[in-house]
Amino acid sequence: MRTDRIFARLDREPEPPKIEIPRMSRHRVVLFGATMAFYLAIVVAVLGSSWLVELDWKVMLYRPYEQWPQLHAFLDYFVVLGQRGPTAVMVMAWLGWRSWRQHTLRPLLTLGAALLLLNMTVGSVKLGLGRLGPHYATQIGSAELFAGGDIFPSGHTANAVVTWGILAYLATTPRARRWLSVISAMVALGVGATTVYLGTHWVSDVLLGWAAGLLILLALPWFEPLIARAEAFVFAVREKVRERRRPRASASAPVPVPAVPAMPPQRGHEEDDAPVREPVGVASGRGPGRPLPARPYQPARSERPPVVPAGTRRPPHTERTPRTAPARPLGG
Repeated sequence: MRTDRIFARLDREPEPPKIEIPRMSRHRVVLFGATMAFYLAIVVAVLGSSWLVELDWKVMLYRPYEQWPQLHAFLDYFVVLGQRGPTAVMVMAWLGWRSWRQHTLRPLLTLGAALLLLNMTVGSVKLGLGRLGPHYATQIGSAELFAGGDIFPSGHTANAVVTWGILAYLATTPRARRWLSVISAMVALGVGATTVYLGTHWVSDVLLGWAAGLLILLALPWFEPLIARAEAFVFAVREKVRERRRPRASASAPVPVPAVPAMPPQRGHEEDDAPVREPVGVASGRGPGRPLPARPYQPARSERPPVVPAGTRRPPHTERTPRTAPARPLGG
């Protein structure tokens, strides 16, 4: 495969593609009903301390982690594929890129709806039944219900079914949906079996976890209209925010000032009185080598000294007698 084809698939599509949204078909309704019956049967079997509880104790006392200790190190890391935090971050990153590429929020909103349903259904049953795990069991043969525990159904198993199964649910081609369904089923089965191997869950916990996760995936088409309305609401809010930012951006932009043509400098009265000097006379018909006769310099009106009138402007005083200096004797 050429690299340009690979990068073309990674690039953003020019327009949102037409994605066929799964509907609640008759086949899906039948599967949902059968899985719900299986779910209720396991709960009733555990509540009645039936053969399923005896199987739980037989597997627990067999201690698989002691029978195959060489698998312990690997399965300690493999079981992380069922933890809520790491798996949600990995799948969210992939679905976030899908949302960006296809111009839609449906992948992220579908994942959020599935995880919310998982917390509500599995979490409520865990807290309601309060079953203790194998490591905290107090009485052999007991179902260990209503003892303050929180391991029934298995959260790791249900989370693995939902988190990895959502990739197959959101696949856009039948081929990708088949491959992703097989891969997610193998991961979910492996995580459930690993919790039994490590001794953290009973066998009935894992069976109920598989059923709980499958019920959520089968019920997702019922929530597609709600997901579509949520997506339309988010896009409408985004458009309103963009419209509010547009006037602010135009108001904050500097207004261009029109250029004013430069006016010629006006000559004052002093400059009007000043003599005008003419260039050396090419226009007068004389040669460039013969200078014009120099004119006598005439100072401007502002440069002329003030004229003082002759005599004094003070009026004469008749009542005053003029002062005369006394005559001095001539020395002989």
